Amino acid sequence: MASPKKRGTATAASASLVLVGVVFFVPLAWLLLAAVDPSATVAIGIPESLTLDNFTTVLTPDLTFRPLWNSVLLSGGTALLTVAVATLAAYPLSRYQMRWNKSFLYTVLFASCLPITAVMVPVYALFVSLGLLDNVPGAIFFLAATSLPMAIWMMKNFVDSVPISLEEAAWVDGASAMQALARVVVPLMRPGLAVVFIFVFTQTWGNFFVPFVLLLDPDKQPAAVSIYNFFGVNGAVAYGQLAAFSLIYTLPVLALYLLVQRVSGGFALAGGVKG
Repeated sequence: MASPKKRGTATAASASLVLVGVVFFVPLAWLLLAAVDPSATVAIGIPESLTLDNFTTVLTPDLTFRPLWNSVLLSGGTALLTVAVATLAAYPLSRYQMRWNKSFLYTVLFASCLPITAVMVPVYALFVSLGLLDNVPGAIFFLAATSLPMAIWMMKNFVDSVPISLEEAAWVDGASAMQALARVVVPLMRPGLAVVFIFVFTQTWGNFFVPFVLLLDPDKQPAAVSIYNFFGVNGAVAYGQLAAFSLIYTLPVLALYLLVQRVSGGFALAGGVKG
């Protein structure tokens, strides 16, 4: 029989979990209810009648489709570039023991702690001087650069999990280091690549500040910035349309997660090394 102290600890832990669950459930419940409420407000409540007019209103090229496409382009380009560069950076850090490895990794870790708002003023001036302001590829390169520190740390751990004996067997067969990386290491760390891709994609998908500063043309801005359209003048907010847009905004990330989970498969190293 559990002691009173253990029962008290278990009760406190359960109460904390319930509280955390309520904190996360209430905003989600508001989104679901307000999206089908013709007279939605900031308060949560059961709608008197249900309607799909909020979805019909927001499902237009200007309000939803173009911003979502811009988000896919920006987030997908950033994630692909980050995964490619992080893989090339993590491989030598994992395989070659050099004196400056640890110092470099701590420098990378420090770079990941810098707040993006602290560097945006010089970055904006740099983009102006280079003529990259309001340039989507330029924004992708900058977002990839800000995602690289954490991506390199994550990717190095995945490269470490691939036994070097598999690469040595490829070298014996005449493969170069880059061929072993492309044909042996990368295929075996597909789940790791998927994790880093999803991490960078979702991070960029919800990034408001960088696209807001670097992309001035409304036709180039992602959905994270175009959500401003639902905040009218004098504090007026179209709550129902905002909730409907927010639900649509989450669907691509959810679909990506499910797709990558199916494509990446399970742990690719299972049974890869014997003895």
